[in-house]
This record gives sequence, structure tokens and C-alpha cells, in this order.
Amino acid sequence: MVTAIQTELVLRSSEFTEPISTIYFGGGTPSLLSSSEIATILSTIDKNFKLTSSPEITLEANPDDLSKSKVEQLWAIGINRLSVGIQSFFEDDLILMNRAHSEKEAHRALDLATKVFDNISIDLIYGIPNSSMSQWQQNVELALDYNLKHISAYALTVEPKTALSSFIKKGLIGDVDDDQAKDQFEYLVDTLESHGFEHYELSNFAKHGWYSKNNSAYWQGIPYIGVGPSAHSFDGKKRSWNIRNNIQYVKNIGAHSPISEEEILTTVDRYNEYVMTGLRTIWGIDLKKVKSEFGDSFEAYLLMQSQKYLVQQLLFIDDSILKVSRKGRFLSDGISADLFMLNLK
Repeated sequence: MVTAIQTELVLRSSEFTEPISTIYFGGGTPSLLSSSEIATILSTIDKNFKLTSSPEITLEANPDDLSKSKVEQLWAIGINRLSVGIQSFFEDDLILMNRAHSEKEAHRALDLATKVFDNISIDLIYGIPNSSMSQWQQNVELALDYNLKHISAYALTVEPKTALSSFIKKGLIGDVDDDQAKDQFEYLVDTLESHGFEHYELSNFAKHGWYSKNNSAYWQGIPYIGVGPSAHSFDGKKRSWNIRNNIQYVKNIGAHSPISEEEILTTVDRYNEYVMTGLRTIWGIDLKKVKSEFGDSFEAYLLMQSQKYLVQQLLFIDDSILKVSRKGRFLSDGISADLFMLNLK
């Protein structure tokens, strides 16, 4: 797999001529790789791409994969940011979500990581069935105890054909409660902002100067290359995605066969993506950009669709930037969908 990833990097090196400011190991369980394997991939990137003087290099890690030696080795090979999948600091939550790590391992991982890394993000999940507001408050307080620079928080989604989905269908546990999730989200926003975090994207909070370069680039529509099975790439006008199956990916790389499919985004596609990504962030939707890139009809449609949300104070316009209000943050994805253009008139 590592050799195949190296090969894809070399083959695609001409696609990216601008200096790279962010490298992100994610989309699976990259912390299962040895430090030497990660170093090999980083070396291939360094030899085939231009890098900025101090790129952000993030590795997603499961708490149970982080030992003292692993943390130290990751820092030594150039990883300078860790994203740790904590999800919850409570054992019953972790069991419910079928997580491999324990409550004890979550704390141990952060105890080890914070001794070496300054730039650490953790993931938390809210809206977990049977999880009280009191327990969620403790989760947030425990996260704050580690003096982290970045916290990501996501509402629990129940995927079909999972153990959690089966438990809910059988009535063994309650279903996801949207009102509970909203209350927990609002508590999270209030608490993190009171501790100096900036809510720069719907699911992401950071201390000033510590926004994730990877997240920021994605939400601002900056081109990126995704390498490996299932990886997605975007160049501003075209989106592509690699083969999902690991074995088939490696086999196709070795046989010099195609490993991806692609689609050219229409004007409507690009407008809808800009609306979706823009409204989730503090940068909002630039009405002047909508007019210049997509045309007068798109700007008029956007303003027309936005009107009811402006009246309800879920959206507001500040210096030609359409943004979601504090009141509307939790609803931003639903609002975005209502601003999409489904057909060209």
C-alpha cells in the first residue's frame, strides 16, 4: 500500500505546481502505519512537490495507537499536528459507538501527546442517545483541561447496517434526539467561545491563529490532491475520486491502469458547493463573487431564496457577505440546501 501511494504521488506530481502548505494523513486509520512508513511517504512528497517553508502536517490518530514512543517518533519525522479521535471521555458512549479505545486510553493519549505537540485537535461527538446534558458538559470541560488549540465536534449520525442502528431499531436504546443535539451544540458554542475559541466553521473551533490549514483550504474551495484508496481530489472545476477497494487500488497502480473516476462540475454544481461551504464558515458567501463568477441570475436567486431567513434573523448580510447568524448556526446545512439552485432557468 505504501509503495502504491508513493507511485501515485509521483504520477500526479505535475498536477500541483503551487507550494503546498498543508499535508493531511486521514480518511482512515493512518496511525496504524509505522513511523518509518509515514516518513517514506513524506520523503516522496518532499522530492516531488514544492512545499512552503513550514507546512502544516497533520496525522489523524486513534487514542489506542498513541504510545509514548509513537508520539515522539511522529514528531521526529516531521508530523507537527495531531488530530486525535477522542469522540467521548465516557466509557458508555465509546461502547455505544463501537470505538476501539477506552476512556482511560483517551486520557492517556492526550497526556502523552500534549507533552510533545503544541498543535493538537480532538474530535468530540454530541447528540449521543442516552447521553445527558450533564455528561456532555463534562466532556467539554475535560477537553478544556488539556489546553487544546483546536476542537472539532460533530452531531452523531446513525449509519445503516451498524450495531448502533440495530440497537435503535430494536428499541434497546433511544434514537438520536434533535432537540438534545441542538442544546448540546449551543452549550458547546457558548462554552468554547467563552474560553477564547473562534467558531470558524460549523464543526470546528480554534484559538486565534490555530485554524486548521487543511480544513480552511477545503471550506474555502482551494484545490487539493487526495492520494490513496477512496481519496477525493478537486482542482476548482473538476472533482475526482479513487477506487475504494484497497486490493484493487494496489493492483491498478501496479498495472498502470486507471485508479479514479472524475466529473466536471457544472456552473450550478460550483455555485451549490460555494453556497454549502461558504455558509458553514465565518467567511460566508461573497455576493460580489457570486455575481462575478456565476452571473446576475445566480445572485438574484440567492437573495430571493435568502429573504425568509434574513427576516427570521437566521441569516444576515454584512458588507456584501451573506452569513449565518448565531441563531441559525445549528441549521446552516438545511438553510444551505434551500439556497441551492436545482435547475438552470
